[in-house]
Amino acid sequence: MTDWLKEAKEIEDELIELRRKIHRHPEDGNMEFVTSELLTEELEKCGIEVRRMLETAAVGVLKGKYEGPCAALRTDMDALPVTEETGLPFSSEVDGFMHACGHDVHMAALIGAAKLLAKHCDEIHGSIVFLLQPAEENAGGAQRMIDAGALDGVDAVFGAHVNPELKAGSIGIRYGRFYAVSTRFNVTVHGKGTHGAEPENGIDPLYAACRMCADLKDLTGINNGQRDVVSVGMIQAGRARNIIPDDASFMGILRTNGFENRALMTDKILETIGRIEEETGVYAETEILYGYPGVENHDRETDIAQRAAEETVGKENVTVMEKGTMTSEDFGYFLLEKPGCFYHIGVECDAPLHSPRFNPKESAIASAAAVHAAVLMKYLNESQNADL
Repeated sequence: MTDWLKEAKEIEDELIELRRKIHRHPEDGNMEFVTSELLTEELEKCGIEVRRMLETAAVGVLKGKYEGPCAALRTDMDALPVTEETGLPFSSEVDGFMHACGHDVHMAALIGAAKLLAKHCDEIHGSIVFLLQPAEENAGGAQRMIDAGALDGVDAVFGAHVNPELKAGSIGIRYGRFYAVSTRFNVTVHGKGTHGAEPENGIDPLYAACRMCADLKDLTGINNGQRDVVSVGMIQAGRARNIIPDDASFMGILRTNGFENRALMTDKILETIGRIEEETGVYAETEILYGYPGVENHDRETDIAQRAAEETVGKENVTVMEKGTMTSEDFGYFLLEKPGCFYHIGVECDAPLHSPRFNPKESAIASAAAVHAAVLMKYLNESQNADL
């Protein structure tokens, strides 16, 4: 059996250097031109045929010696509008942007897996597709890639995300629902402005908006045995302390476990706003925007990922996670189309994701590359004779 971790350690230095190069030059979603070009060149060095799509996306195909199924591995490429505060010698050189969510680690690990698998091309039954995806953070690049045909011919899709709470080099596995369904809402509350000394002559939209925000917050809780979270992150109103404004607005997000609770909670949000609207005399315009569909792993592919990870980094370094996360991830679009699994890569960091001080341990890159290679090879080996 191939010792993927040993082989990954042999190229660890070049993977770390690649990650640092990417980290120095972060790019916003759908603007990953330099990043995409760099990754494409790395894949082509491995003898992998690369096809460009959309503005910055690309798909690399590694064909094995033997006929068989097709497995895909995805990395996201975009950075965040965050000003870095790590003080690292390879800190971001782009003002106001940083790889604060670990996508640089994701990319280096995918290239590592590609290098490893290309060396074993003569042992592969089937083919492997490498998905270079733009705009995970804001614009749902996964769905755009699907629409452009990125999953054509693919039988299963795999991906991963760094987790600062897990030990570096370890893997977190989650069966079933993993990431939350996200739904954004924008509310504009119309009232009647007046002087603050004469509130009886107006209709206070700021008061109504504040009540709405408070009552929406109270909707967070358990429904149908699943946790739902309602958050309001922005409110705007008024220009003077002594004037009741004509309008107020706020924006928030609903996160639910599954589509059933999204429908239930959306109704509750609209009912809450409607009740306060009636009680205060304001008029509220509410916009509901469906976001990422959540990540729900498939059992067979998750079992393959777990066993491959255990064989690669040891059972003691693989955690089966009891709970999912209420954050969102557009990898879920891929899993609506094909079976697959999304897992976590431990990077052991005190700062959370999206922090300007986020600094993942680079020793995790080789481990992640090894696990990716092991997962893809195990899937192909176990699926070549299966009825897909």
